[in-house]
Amino acid sequence: MQTNPIQLFDTASSTYTYILAGPGGDGAVIIDPVDHHCERDLAHLARLGLRLDYVIETHVHADHVTSAGRLHQLTGAHTAAPSGCGVPSAELQLHDGDVIRFGAGETITVLHTPGHTAGHMSYVWRDNVFTGDTLLIGGCGRTDFQGGSSAALYDSITATLFALPDTTRVWPAHDYNGQAVTTIGWEKAHNARVVGRSRDEFIALMDNLHLPQPKLIDIAVPANRNLGLPHGG
Repeated sequence: MQTNPIQLFDTASSTYTYILAGPGGDGAVIIDPVDHHCERDLAHLARLGLRLDYVIETHVHADHVTSAGRLHQLTGAHTAAPSGCGVPSAELQLHDGDVIRFGAGETITVLHTPGHTAGHMSYVWRDNVFTGDTLLIGGCGRTDFQGGSSAALYDSITATLFALPDTTRVWPAHDYNGQAVTTIGWEKAHNARVVGRSRDEFIALMDNLHLPQPKLIDIAVPANRNLGLPHGG
């Protein structure tokens, strides 16, 4: 079994979903699954002979509905979400520094990276980091809803993520330009939102983006706080 993440894409929301599996075991993890790709993701697992151990969310997404609850129902996989995101139905309420164990000795380290949302987490596996909407390729997520904070996002990027080795591969939750992966070293040198800006300059930039609300926010956020299932489901 290869140790590279399997990266899957949803064109409607430009969302990346990731399947992780290590050598010597059949346990797998899926990060940020999308509701209408549930069967696709299960088919990938079946073809590779993998058992789904965990379904993990980086945060409560506002632009798509998760399939986490459905995957739990179909496979028995444990559900995990950041403790500060208000997802009470997730079995694991994740905190900074937690370690998720799966497969044959595989570990994922949890990093609290708030800013896009207050509870947002990133996940380190081997020499990869899954950054959700905290750090995108050449950019970063917005900070104007769900307890977002431009100051917190700057600190999460520069103090937490940029402290990882430069060779760490960065796998974001979204990309809108056909890009797939970057590295911490590249982002430290080239990220257009951060490089060459002081903390105050970054805050001023982010607080004046005036972006439209995500089209699905009123549907997606309540649904995702229940793992994508109907309430009572």
